[in-house]
Amino acid sequence: MTEPSKVLHVRNVGHEISEHDLLQLVQPFGVVTKLVMLRAKNQALLQMHDVASAVSALQYYTSVQPSIRGRNVYIQFSSHQELTTADPSSQSKNGDQDSQPNRILLVTIHHLLYPITVEVLHQVFSPHGFVEKIVTFQKTAGFQALVQYQSRQSAVQARNTLQGRNIYDGCCQLDIQFSNLPELQVNYNNERSRDFTNPSLPSEPKGRPSQSGYGDAGGLYGLQHAVAFPQMGTAAAVAAAFGGGLPPGISGTNDRCTLLISNLNSDKVDEDKLFNLFSIYGNIVRIKLLRNKPDHALIQMADGFQAEMAVHFLKGAILFGKRLEVNFSKHPNITPAQDTRDYSGSNLNRYNRNPAKNYRYCCAPTKTIHISTLPQDITEEDIITHLEEHGTIVNSKLFEVNGKKQALVVFETEEQATEALVCKHASTLDRCVIRIAFSQLQNI
Repeated sequence: MTEPSKVLHVRNVGHEISEHDLLQLVQPFGVVTKLVMLRAKNQALLQMHDVASAVSALQYYTSVQPSIRGRNVYIQFSSHQELTTADPSSQSKNGDQDSQPNRILLVTIHHLLYPITVEVLHQVFSPHGFVEKIVTFQKTAGFQALVQYQSRQSAVQARNTLQGRNIYDGCCQLDIQFSNLPELQVNYNNERSRDFTNPSLPSEPKGRPSQSGYGDAGGLYGLQHAVAFPQMGTAAAVAAAFGGGLPPGISGTNDRCTLLISNLNSDKVDEDKLFNLFSIYGNIVRIKLLRNKPDHALIQMADGFQAEMAVHFLKGAILFGKRLEVNFSKHPNITPAQDTRDYSGSNLNRYNRNPAKNYRYCCAPTKTIHISTLPQDITEEDIITHLEEHGTIVNSKLFEVNGKKQALVVFETEEQATEALVCKHASTLDRCVIRIAFSQLQNI
């Protein structure tokens, strides 16, 4: 075992976890004198004022699982007895992502609950110097942007000031690195890119007008009234994603992530079926069926707002002949174990991309389900055959959005539609993995 040190080593530090989150975790035990984030390794080093403070923190978290933003983190003594000013640079040589200061910043936005536009980014970064260009894009790491300043000094100041901060309170966290690009190339001035030194650029390539239709977010991305700083409350940020107001009964301030589900039909329900239903309202971290209470389950959502959405929309829903009881659990998270199913890395989590759009279309179970990612040569008869075992289908409609086949299917009851969703979401239809959600449309 590593000998006691005033330096604590923290593992499993996801990109959604900020320096402030880590400080809150250990500050009850003493003063933190230094903190080094090792983003590339999902780790951090925290130096306490003395060894006794570090020992107290580690002893406490040996018996209590530390969790930040719904993610379990793991703490041990570091092999370093003290952090020196050289430590961050030496860690960088071992794989940290920071490069040499540059006037172009690479910005990754985590915990994205609100659509971030070029205008919002300009409001965030322009107080620190003249912003020449901004380019936004979607990568596997999430929503990202490149921000080019007129001077390197402005970029350094912006990074030092904004790193780890949230654009809105509780969401849209900034993770900022220096880019190694010498110059940004901007071809169009639109919601995705902007050259503030050349306002005469066209907004779109010729022949590519914007389109709308089923599943389109409408005016959601046209919101121009958001103020990026000072920070805005979580409820207000999420309300913006809903087009101005939260659904009645949702506060947007809940911080409890784990749900207790009871009155399940234990003969028909499994972890994947619960995932298919609850993932409509947020990303799923873990699910555990309680063996000593077969009709009970614990579900850990990615954050408290998503958990509140699930409670609000699913309490009283009927699944396999049973009326669900959905409540907040007394447990802050679900500890990983053999009898626990982990979904944190699942690409079936619906909020990995376009979270604001998903929030906008959340609703309680309805008789109508929306099906996407269908095969191009699919027919209505194929869809009906795939779903009809779950109930009486009274209507269906097959259509295209931007060249992609989608469908609406209306069942006789909400319970039948719910069963079809939990059994057939993420199922394979002619080599395509289909996605199913409830539709707010009453008639098709």
